[in-house]
Amino acid sequence: MSTRSRQIAHLDMDAFYASVELLRYPELRGQPVVIGGGSAHAPELMADGSHRYARLRNYAGRGVVTTSTYEARALGVFSGMGLMKVAQLAPDAILLPTDFNSYRHYSRLFKTAVTSITPNIEDRGIDEIYIDLNEHDGAIDVLAQAIKDAVHAATGLSCSIGVAPNKLLAKICSDLEKPDGLTILSAADIPLRIWPLSVKKINGIGPKAAQKLATLGIYTIEELAACDPAVLQENFGRVYSAWLTRVAYGIDERQVATRSEPKSISREATFERDLHARRDRNELTGLFTRLCERVADDLQRKDYSGRTIGIKLRYADFSTVTRDLTLPEATDNAGVIRQAAGECLRRVPLDKRLRLLGVRITSLCKKGEETPAPVAQGELFGA
Repeated sequence: MSTRSRQIAHLDMDAFYASVELLRYPELRGQPVVIGGGSAHAPELMADGSHRYARLRNYAGRGVVTTSTYEARALGVFSGMGLMKVAQLAPDAILLPTDFNSYRHYSRLFKTAVTSITPNIEDRGIDEIYIDLNEHDGAIDVLAQAIKDAVHAATGLSCSIGVAPNKLLAKICSDLEKPDGLTILSAADIPLRIWPLSVKKINGIGPKAAQKLATLGIYTIEELAACDPAVLQENFGRVYSAWLTRVAYGIDERQVATRSEPKSISREATFERDLHARRDRNELTGLFTRLCERVADDLQRKDYSGRTIGIKLRYADFSTVTRDLTLPEATDNAGVIRQAAGECLRRVPLDKRLRLLGVRITSLCKKGEETPAPVAQGELFGA
């Protein structure tokens, strides 16, 4: 552990999407609720002002769980699971559609509330941030509670905060006392609070790495810390094994990046049914155009342009292909993006049914260069 005294917080909103929905439908509090349905699963408003909710037992499709309430998690329902499988685990759970516009609205609210107290934050996504607390005097627990209170006042939602000497430990701590938790950890607390935890709690140890560690008899962070570095290097290579040893002892020198530049912007859609490039040409062409327009809107909203346009196709058999095209000048123009993405599309086989289509742009820079003129939109999914 570094001898430098640092205080870094990780703030994680509690079951964020589900909690936002419970603000809208407070009568669902305490019930197993799953977020991940489509518009067809929106609650039906009855004549008496009550709502009729969709149940998972009636679900048919290929959707996945976006998030779930803690009551649903107690039944084994977690993010990323297929809704058909979840319907078997929790048939009486309520299914709600995702509403990303609403989630982004509450994300902005909670981040604005935090920056009113301290501006030194690192945005890590729609529902979590790191906070550098080193410039603040006074008791850390009082400051952390003030941040929690400000978030609740601005949103009506709860969050959990972990405060530790570095980002690695702060992220672990924010999960220790969920929901509505506040955990403060020092370097001296690592053997007692961190080492008994599963290695899976370390951000950066994914399922494959955890499975490989298990074959070595390593399940806890303490067992990882005690492992011979030579054994780790033999199984994981020099760089990753050295990182494993450091994080097992709670070492992490990363700073809170209060300013970060996006590396890419993308939009994609998974279809309710498999679509054929020729027989469903009109539907696919319209969707393709909308994805390009949404990428352009994102660029313009964030004041960026990009040079490398790419597409992603996932076929019905789950095989995936990608193609890229780099333009001579950066652009944020929807027509230009669509033409470039269309050129990429012509370089992939379109003889199989599709389940996903995506458009992305990379090689981003702040706007300042002129973009090419809009280009006419031709047919991309031709006969």
